[in-house]
Amino acid sequence: MSRIFELTVEAPPGDIISYHPMRLADALGIKDVNRLAVETNGTSKALVTIYPDDPLAQVILADPQMLLMDAKGRIYIGRYHNGRASLLRLYDPKSGSAQRLLLFGTTGAGKSTAGQIILAAMKRSGIAVLYADLKGGQSAPEAYGQTRHGADGNVAWRVTTQEGTMAQLRTTWLTMMDRQERYSRMGRSKFLKDRPDPLIYQIVDEANRLLEKGAPYRDEATFYIKDIGRTGRSLGIGIGLFAQAGHLEEMGGSDTLRAMLKEGEVVLLRWTSSMMKQLVTDGLLPTGQVLAPIPKYAGEVDLISQFDEDHEDDDLPGTQGTAYNVNGRYPSSKMRFWNIGSDMPTEGLDPEVLELYGPGAPAEIEQDAWDLIGDAYGQRLDGMEAYRAVFPEPEEDEDGEEGGGGGGGKKKGSGGGAATRAASPVPAAATRPRARTLRDRVQAVLDAHDDPLDALQILELVNEDGGRTVQLGSVRNTLTTLKK
Repeated sequence: MSRIFELTVEAPPGDIISYHPMRLADALGIKDVNRLAVETNGTSKALVTIYPDDPLAQVILADPQMLLMDAKGRIYIGRYHNGRASLLRLYDPKSGSAQRLLLFGTTGAGKSTAGQIILAAMKRSGIAVLYADLKGGQSAPEAYGQTRHGADGNVAWRVTTQEGTMAQLRTTWLTMMDRQERYSRMGRSKFLKDRPDPLIYQIVDEANRLLEKGAPYRDEATFYIKDIGRTGRSLGIGIGLFAQAGHLEEMGGSDTLRAMLKEGEVVLLRWTSSMMKQLVTDGLLPTGQVLAPIPKYAGEVDLISQFDEDHEDDDLPGTQGTAYNVNGRYPSSKMRFWNIGSDMPTEGLDPEVLELYGPGAPAEIEQDAWDLIGDAYGQRLDGMEAYRAVFPEPEEDEDGEEGGGGGGGKKKGSGGGAATRAASPVPAAATRPRARTLRDRVQAVLDAHDDPLDALQILELVNEDGGRTVQLGSVRNTLTTLKK
């Protein structure tokens, strides 16, 4: 009968236990390192567990309702080697704050599947998700595909371009600013979920494409991600980045993410050696703890002689979805995300993945902010159309020079990400207007009318003043600038 062995190890007083996973496995005569699990308390004690087989070979989600966020603001994303739940915190009810989320993994490590589980859990938990899929929509097509229950889409807003992602970041930031003002008037310093506003998460998948050196919007995106990560927590707005595991310098600069790594929820799928070196150097892992590498394949690797004619080259099972929940309770224990989806690739959307998201429409940004955030969100735009709705092009003064108008500078290119970088990474609300800008035109309309006007009325009057025709989103953005 197969048995599980558990060893308790203790170092002499004053010593800190350290170990090398591969050397330990070899010393114990274990060919498959996936059979070995080591946990330490960060000081002098460790628990070593030896399994007869890989305990994470199959991690089955019995019921999609298990994805629902619990009373402590955590979602159940998979399990550890010993059957304990691997939990990811999205909301802390004690501090009243949303969280920062980072998911890293190399190609083929299971990042897309892990992302689907997180997105499905967010929908089931009533979280409004703005999802940017910078793999052209291929990372999680079911996040937007029509559900089996008839609802159109499983996230509040999905985009697939860098321009659309910038529009989302700006929209999330504007919503954050609106909440900050409203909550200040209410005397509220902490976020209370669904009272009255929903928890919001801005997710950027394949974030390295947005933040790597040479990316067209790197500086602007870094500004918004930093500010949302700093300010959004107490306002119920979280930020999540799913990315390839490379150098942190390729993610907007290592300083951008260091605070998120230390204080946020961090999950590491199979990684690169450079990523692990930085995590250790920056002190993001507990003292003495080393994470055993996650191989591409599980199972024992035998040395086969060239003279062994009876050898059969069987396929080894993959380790996709195996990870470390770095800031969880057991940072040095392997966990595995739920095995989801059909056994074989499907034509089009996977019905089993769609089922994870559950029935009904997803949560949305509160209506209190709709007039502020404008057309990009209201019409679920993408590409340059979304960008221009949120970052209106600057007006020209009488000499033909560009005015401030609230935009980040003119860009060229299509919705596919070929745009050149904006002239300024500073958000629209912080730019100084020049003569005859849209701001001047809107202000003139307001000064000429004593009665309150809504955005549509202001738009109509602005377009009657003889200047360039503008869109509703541009007027709304300008009103936001004037308000601040």
